[in-house]
Amino acid sequence: MKVLCIGFGNVARSLARLLIKEPSRSRFLPGLDLQFVGVTSASRGSLENAQGLDLSRALQEIEESGRFQGKNPDFSKLNSLEAVQQLDYDVLIELSTLNLNNKGKPALTYMRTALERGKHCVTANKGPIAFAYQELASLARKNHSRLLFESTVMDGAPVFNMARTALKGCRVVAVEGILNSTGNYVLTQIEQGTSFDEAILKARQGGFAEADPSHDLEGWDAAAKISILARVLMDAEITPTEVSRKGFSTLDLNEISQTVSAGTRVKMVARARIDSGKVLAEVGPEHFPINHPFATVDGTGNILRIETDLMCPLTIRQESPSVKDTAYGVLNDLIELGAGG
Repeated sequence: MKVLCIGFGNVARSLARLLIKEPSRSRFLPGLDLQFVGVTSASRGSLENAQGLDLSRALQEIEESGRFQGKNPDFSKLNSLEAVQQLDYDVLIELSTLNLNNKGKPALTYMRTALERGKHCVTANKGPIAFAYQELASLARKNHSRLLFESTVMDGAPVFNMARTALKGCRVVAVEGILNSTGNYVLTQIEQGTSFDEAILKARQGGFAEADPSHDLEGWDAAAKISILARVLMDAEITPTEVSRKGFSTLDLNEISQTVSAGTRVKMVARARIDSGKVLAEVGPEHFPINHPFATVDGTGNILRIETDLMCPLTIRQESPSVKDTAYGVLNDLIELGAGG
């Protein structure tokens, strides 16, 4: 498969390391024949080579200098949209920065353009799926392409893969969970007596909090994820801006450390449910008894509970996910494409 990758941040570089350094660890990877014909980045430059670029060199240049070098024979002046429009590739891997303020664009534009050209799309970017899943899925069907996005929720845990392959015939009627690692980590730290500012600093030092963590702490990241779950699993057309949302600013942080001694824990929970035939979604803080499954999720952990009409509720729990989990989710989607799935 010829691959065009948009974005070369943490997830893309982790994916590159998996492909370059660890193929022998998996019985699946030797049969996955990927040829990167382009990599573009808004801040790090672009590379292109129709015969396959040197991914090891690309990774080394970014790790050593933070951008692709002009002396690289694969260096290109193409921007991301031009690459999507012009290059010859089989699958677009969209890993650019999430932009909720612009309703998923420009990533949405890249994916729409690729699908219109009959290319497959794999993404970890929440924006396009949260704002336009139905449109993109329709384009994929029309042009005989695949649209895969396992890493958009729970860092590559098999949420959509499971629903697609193991819940056939079931109707999902509700989903709920702790979906934002940064917010859960901060709450755990505050419970342990750490100040809010120090908890944020620790999250940044751990590499899972942005310089501006407001999207995580005010529920926007969780709103995007619950929108995706509602759209994909419940066929709802709900966007992050339509999710009822309460964030850290609604909490009394001084009381959080006292809740455990009172037998409860505060968690930021995202929910979507069917109410009078309509899917409603919300994000906000809730108190749980100390023995509730959600109350036992510490640090950067995540948990998702899926309720259907035919089975008892299913729960997926993820402990301490990292960027490598997200990269694996992308890799798993590529493996599915390579297998003709």
